[in-house]
Amino acid sequence: MMKDYINTLEIEFMRYADEVNASAQKKYLKNQFEFFGIKTPQRREIQKAFLHKDYLPPKLELATILKECWQKPQREFQHFALDLSYKYLKQIEFNDIALFEYLILNKSWWDTVDGVAPKLVAEYFKKFPEQRDMYIDKWISSGNIWLQRTCLIFQLFYKDELDTKLLAYVIEQLLGTKEFFINKAIGWILRQYSRTNPQWVLEYVDKTALDPLSRREAIRLMR
Repeated sequence: MMKDYINTLEIEFMRYADEVNASAQKKYLKNQFEFFGIKTPQRREIQKAFLHKDYLPPKLELATILKECWQKPQREFQHFALDLSYKYLKQIEFNDIALFEYLILNKSWWDTVDGVAPKLVAEYFKKFPEQRDMYIDKWISSGNIWLQRTCLIFQLFYKDELDTKLLAYVIEQLLGTKEFFINKAIGWILRQYSRTNPQWVLEYVDKTALDPLSRREAIRLMR
Protein backbone atom coordinates (compact mmCIF):
# COMPACT_ATOMS: atom_id res chain seq x y z
CA MET A 1 0.00 0.00 0.00
CA MET A 2 2.79 2.41 0.91
CA LYS A 3 4.52 1.84 -2.44
CA ASP A 4 1.25 2.40 -4.28
CA TYR A 5 0.71 5.63 -2.33
CA ILE A 6 4.07 7.09 -3.40
CA ASN A 7 3.94 5.69 -6.93
CA THR A 8 0.51 7.19 -7.52
CA LEU A 9 1.73 10.54 -6.23
CA GLU A 10 4.69 10.38 -8.60
CA ILE A 11 2.40 9.68 -11.56
CA GLU A 12 0.34 12.74 -10.65
CA PHE A 13 3.45 14.92 -10.32
CA MET A 14 4.73 13.72 -13.68
CA ARG A 15 1.43 14.63 -15.35
CA TYR A 16 1.94 18.27 -14.42
CA ALA A 17 5.69 18.50 -15.00
CA ASP A 18 6.91 21.72 -16.63
CA GLU A 19 10.52 21.91 -17.82
CA VAL A 20 10.61 25.70 -17.92
CA ASN A 21 9.37 26.04 -14.35
CA ALA A 22 11.69 23.21 -13.26
CA SER A 23 14.72 25.03 -14.63
CA ALA A 24 13.79 28.23 -12.80
CA GLN A 25 13.07 26.41 -9.54
CA LYS A 26 16.35 24.53 -9.74
CA LYS A 27 18.25 27.76 -10.26
CA TYR A 28 16.46 29.40 -7.32
CA LEU A 29 17.79 26.71 -4.98
CA LYS A 30 21.34 27.03 -6.34
CA ASN A 31 21.05 24.01 -8.68
CA GLN A 32 21.14 21.61 -5.75
CA PHE A 33 17.89 19.76 -6.44
CA GLU A 34 15.82 18.51 -9.34
CA PHE A 35 12.21 19.61 -9.84
CA PHE A 36 9.12 18.56 -11.72
CA GLY A 37 8.44 22.24 -12.20
CA ILE A 38 5.15 22.30 -10.29
CA LYS A 39 4.45 25.58 -8.54
CA THR A 40 3.36 25.45 -4.91
CA PRO A 41 -0.38 26.23 -5.35
CA GLN A 42 -0.70 23.56 -8.04
CA ARG A 43 1.29 21.04 -6.00
CA ARG A 44 -1.01 21.58 -3.05
CA GLU A 45 -4.02 21.02 -5.25
CA ILE A 46 -2.53 17.76 -6.56
CA GLN A 47 -1.76 16.66 -2.99
CA LYS A 48 -5.24 17.18 -1.60
CA ALA A 49 -6.45 13.65 -2.21
CA PHE A 50 -3.24 12.20 -0.72
CA LEU A 51 -3.65 14.26 2.45
CA HIS A 52 -7.35 13.61 2.96
CA LYS A 53 -7.94 12.17 6.42
CA ASP A 54 -9.67 9.09 5.00
CA TYR A 55 -6.61 8.13 2.96
CA LEU A 56 -3.75 8.97 5.28
CA PRO A 57 -1.31 6.13 5.90
CA PRO A 58 -1.04 4.77 9.45
CA LYS A 59 1.33 6.72 11.69
CA LEU A 60 3.45 3.57 11.90
CA GLU A 61 4.37 4.00 8.23
CA LEU A 62 5.11 7.72 8.38
CA ALA A 63 8.87 7.54 8.93
CA THR A 64 9.34 5.11 6.04
CA ILE A 65 7.23 7.25 3.70
CA LEU A 66 9.02 10.46 4.65
CA LYS A 67 12.44 8.90 4.11
CA GLU A 68 11.40 7.45 0.77
CA CYS A 69 10.15 10.86 -0.34
CA TRP A 70 13.38 12.39 0.93
CA GLN A 71 15.39 10.05 -1.26
CA LYS A 72 13.52 11.07 -4.41
CA PRO A 73 15.43 13.52 -6.61
CA GLN A 74 12.61 15.99 -7.20
CA ARG A 75 12.15 18.61 -4.51
CA GLU A 76 8.36 18.40 -4.72
CA PHE A 77 8.58 15.06 -2.91
CA GLN A 78 10.31 16.65 0.07
CA HIS A 79 7.74 19.44 0.21
CA PHE A 80 4.95 16.90 0.03
CA ALA A 81 6.59 14.88 2.82
CA LEU A 82 6.55 17.90 5.09
CA ASP A 83 2.89 18.62 4.36
CA LEU A 84 2.12 14.98 5.10
CA SER A 85 4.05 15.07 8.38
CA TYR A 86 1.97 18.01 9.62
CA LYS A 87 -1.09 15.77 9.58
CA TYR A 88 0.45 13.78 12.45
CA LEU A 89 1.45 16.62 14.78
CA LYS A 90 -0.92 15.40 17.48
CA GLN A 91 0.60 11.92 17.24
CA ILE A 92 4.23 12.90 17.76
CA GLU A 93 6.07 10.22 19.75
CA PHE A 94 9.21 10.25 21.89
CA ASN A 95 11.42 8.60 19.27
CA ASP A 96 10.33 10.90 16.42
CA ILE A 97 13.18 13.28 17.17
CA ALA A 98 15.50 10.90 15.29
CA LEU A 99 13.27 11.24 12.22
CA PHE A 100 13.27 15.02 12.50
CA GLU A 101 17.07 15.03 12.71
CA TYR A 102 17.17 12.93 9.56
CA LEU A 103 14.99 15.44 7.72
CA ILE A 104 17.22 18.31 8.85
CA LEU A 105 20.50 16.62 7.99
CA ASN A 106 19.61 15.19 4.59
CA LYS A 107 19.10 17.27 1.43
CA SER A 108 19.48 20.24 3.72
CA TRP A 109 18.49 23.70 2.63
CA TRP A 110 16.40 26.49 4.09
CA ASP A 111 13.19 25.45 2.33
CA THR A 112 12.97 22.12 4.16
CA VAL A 113 14.70 23.02 7.43
CA ASP A 114 12.31 25.94 7.84
CA GLY A 115 9.46 23.47 7.50
CA VAL A 116 10.86 21.03 10.05
CA ALA A 117 12.05 23.37 12.80
CA PRO A 118 9.10 25.65 13.66
CA LYS A 119 6.49 22.94 13.20
CA LEU A 120 7.78 19.43 13.86
CA VAL A 121 10.62 20.20 16.27
CA ALA A 122 8.54 22.93 17.89
CA GLU A 123 5.72 20.52 18.67
CA TYR A 124 8.13 17.82 19.79
CA PHE A 125 9.75 20.04 22.41
CA LYS A 126 6.35 21.17 23.66
CA LYS A 127 5.33 17.56 24.16
CA PHE A 128 8.70 16.36 25.51
CA PRO A 129 10.25 19.42 27.19
CA GLU A 130 12.70 17.26 29.11
CA GLN A 131 14.43 16.52 25.79
CA ARG A 132 14.86 20.13 24.76
CA ASP A 133 18.04 21.30 26.46
CA MET A 134 19.96 18.13 25.65
CA TYR A 135 19.20 18.42 21.94
CA ILE A 136 19.81 22.17 21.85
CA ASP A 137 23.30 21.68 23.28
CA LYS A 138 23.96 18.73 20.98
CA TRP A 139 22.85 20.62 17.89
CA ILE A 140 24.67 23.85 18.71
CA SER A 141 27.94 22.00 19.32
CA SER A 142 27.51 19.88 16.16
CA GLY A 143 28.88 22.58 13.87
CA ASN A 144 26.07 21.80 11.43
CA ILE A 145 24.45 25.08 10.37
CA TRP A 146 21.05 23.50 9.78
CA LEU A 147 20.87 21.96 13.24
CA GLN A 148 22.03 25.31 14.64
CA ARG A 149 19.39 27.16 12.62
CA THR A 150 16.81 24.77 14.06
CA CYS A 151 17.88 25.75 17.59
CA LEU A 152 17.15 29.36 16.69
CA ILE A 153 13.85 29.10 14.88
CA PHE A 154 11.99 26.23 16.52
CA GLN A 155 10.40 28.85 18.81
CA LEU A 156 9.34 30.99 15.84
CA PHE A 157 5.60 30.71 16.54
CA TYR A 158 5.74 30.25 20.31
CA LYS A 159 4.67 33.88 20.99
CA ASP A 160 4.14 34.22 24.77
CA GLU A 161 5.52 30.73 25.32
CA LEU A 162 8.92 31.65 23.88
CA ASP A 163 11.72 31.03 26.38
CA THR A 164 13.79 34.23 26.22
CA LYS A 165 16.54 32.79 28.41
CA LEU A 166 16.99 29.87 26.02
CA LEU A 167 16.84 32.11 22.96
CA ALA A 168 19.51 34.41 24.36
CA TYR A 169 21.66 31.39 25.22
CA VAL A 170 21.41 29.97 21.69
CA ILE A 171 22.15 33.32 20.04
CA GLU A 172 25.15 33.93 22.26
CA GLN A 173 26.60 30.52 21.41
CA LEU A 174 26.50 31.49 17.74
CA LEU A 175 27.68 35.11 17.91
CA GLY A 176 30.62 35.91 15.67
CA THR A 177 29.69 33.52 12.90
CA LYS A 178 29.85 34.73 9.32
CA GLU A 179 27.35 32.10 8.21
CA PHE A 180 24.51 33.86 6.39
CA PHE A 181 21.83 31.32 7.30
CA ILE A 182 22.64 31.63 11.01
CA ASN A 183 22.79 35.41 11.12
CA LYS A 184 19.60 35.64 9.07
CA ALA A 185 17.86 33.23 11.45
CA ILE A 186 18.94 35.24 14.50
CA GLY A 187 17.35 38.32 12.99
CA TRP A 188 14.26 36.39 11.95
CA ILE A 189 13.47 34.93 15.36
CA LEU A 190 14.05 38.29 17.06
CA ARG A 191 11.87 40.10 14.51
CA GLN A 192 9.10 37.54 14.95
CA TYR A 193 9.27 37.80 18.73
CA SER A 194 9.15 41.60 18.48
CA ARG A 195 5.49 41.16 17.47
CA THR A 196 4.87 39.75 20.96
CA ASN A 197 7.45 41.51 23.14
CA PRO A 198 9.09 44.44 21.33
CA GLN A 199 10.60 45.87 24.52
CA TRP A 200 12.55 42.69 25.25
CA VAL A 201 13.85 42.53 21.69
CA LEU A 202 14.95 46.19 21.65
CA GLU A 203 16.77 45.80 24.94
CA TYR A 204 18.42 42.58 23.81
CA VAL A 205 19.52 44.03 20.47
CA ASP A 206 20.93 47.14 22.15
CA LYS A 207 23.09 45.15 24.57
CA THR A 208 24.23 42.35 22.23
CA ALA A 209 27.01 42.46 19.62
CA LEU A 210 24.88 41.09 16.80
CA ASP A 211 26.02 40.80 13.22
CA PRO A 212 24.72 43.79 11.19
CA LEU A 213 22.44 41.46 9.21
CA SER A 214 20.92 40.06 12.40
CA ARG A 215 20.46 43.51 13.90
CA ARG A 216 18.86 44.91 10.76
CA GLU A 217 16.41 42.02 10.51
CA ALA A 218 15.61 42.06 14.23
CA ILE A 219 14.46 45.68 14.42
CA ARG A 220 12.83 45.94 11.01
CA LEU A 221 9.30 46.12 12.43
CA MET A 222 10.18 48.60 15.18
CA ARG A 223 12.31 51.38 13.70
